[in-house]
Amino acid sequence: MRTPARIGPYRIERLLGAGSFATVWLGHDPVLDSHVAIKVLAENWSHDLRVRERFLDEARLLRRLDHPRLIRVHAVGELPDGRPYAVLAWADGGSLRDRLATGPLPVAEALTLLGEIAAGVAVLHRHRVVHRDLTPGNVLFASGPTAERVLVADLGLAKALAAASGLTARAGTPGYMAPEQDDPLAVVDTRSDVFGLGRLGLRLLADPDGGPGPAPRWRPGVPAAVPAVLRRATAVRPADRYLDADAFRAALRRAASPADADDRYPSDPAPPAGPRADSAEGVEHRADPPSTDSTAPATRSRRGPARLVGRAGAGALALVALGALAGDAGRPGPGGTRATSGPLSVALPAGWRATGTGWAGQYGDDGRLEPALIVAADPDRWAADPGVPGAFVGLSADAARRTTPEGFVAERPHADCVAAPLRRSRQAGVDWVVARYACPAGRPVLVEAAGLAAGRDALLYVQIAPPPGGGTEFVDALLAGVRVRATGD
Repeated sequence: MRTPARIGPYRIERLLGAGSFATVWLGHDPVLDSHVAIKVLAENWSHDLRVRERFLDEARLLRRLDHPRLIRVHAVGELPDGRPYAVLAWADGGSLRDRLATGPLPVAEALTLLGEIAAGVAVLHRHRVVHRDLTPGNVLFASGPTAERVLVADLGLAKALAAASGLTARAGTPGYMAPEQDDPLAVVDTRSDVFGLGRLGLRLLADPDGGPGPAPRWRPGVPAAVPAVLRRATAVRPADRYLDADAFRAALRRAASPADADDRYPSDPAPPAGPRADSAEGVEHRADPPSTDSTAPATRSRRGPARLVGRAGAGALALVALGALAGDAGRPGPGGTRATSGPLSVALPAGWRATGTGWAGQYGDDGRLEPALIVAADPDRWAADPGVPGAFVGLSADAARRTTPEGFVAERPHADCVAAPLRRSRQAGVDWVVARYACPAGRPVLVEAAGLAAGRDALLYVQIAPPPGGGTEFVDALLAGVRVRATGD
């Protein structure tokens, strides 16, 4: 790979690293007389608009958060060939991957470091962002005036929780990504990052020569209560993990050093009072505080399911491909073919097919996924192509216990879109609450609808990207085709 002489105004000194999507160079800022890291989108991805937008999203996100626990962005630019680049703060201490390559860290240092990494991830979670790729290579170190700082980097796979549905393309690093990230229908939320933190803890604290077997052998000096924290963090079911990085960090703090936990893990100041989660900034709020007891059995999250919807332009929506329909050509209606998932069924317009048998991330009392369906003319295209309209239909008893249809719809704002007044529609015995959004980019119209299923203590949720010209009549016809068998039928 040829080293460029300059990128923008920066003189390039050497290559820092190269990955599948980007190359990072060490540059020199002549104005400030300081070093910077310059991340350039790989040439083979420069014409993929989705990858290009993801690359720029990372820079925008880091610039907006601008936190000392996260790698900072100074500027963005574009090469003469059109490839974007981001100018980042240089982490002169290298990465955790580099340090582990020379041997394990002392246990006390590893515990402190894991707490610091969790604190950085907690900054993301407080702003409703999921990293999704926590690995030793994405933990960096930078010199500070009094002490070395630990930085969380490489948010190229991160999404605001409003857009962090697993119904996007899978993403993550094997060995560190949560099981649900390998499922194209999975919902990815803060608990996926908790899994990554747990795996980092295993890498730092387990004996690398422990031999085969599912149970790791812990290094001498690991406090007795810490393995239980890491087991819970890496549970297969998201519902069995800690709610977020803050909860994980608190449990680790108590388990690692109960006597001087507050000194070992100094708390970050609380974020300033700001807008609620239904605002444009999307700051997180909770119905009640998370459980952080590492010894108590895991309880079902009271925050509710991660949002399946988000920025219209991101293409990360829990939607289905209904086909490019116009007028009444694809209107759902009574009779005809129906698709089913457990007690849930949906009327299919001619030519449509269905996929999906469970609502990823939503578990019933029996521990199984609650029913859901994706119906589409081309189910293979709907998730990746924002030009394809569609709908997702789910049934959740857990959601009905947690909130109302009005509350469920309110949890799913679209910050970049303009909302029409909320309306109600009674279809097939269900009183639906319906919100419609007009969006400036990506999918032009999005509809969120929720209602209580007749004869069942369960909430019905439908998200729709209507076909061109598909107005209120189309939406109501689709809702009228949703049926749920009553309990005991």
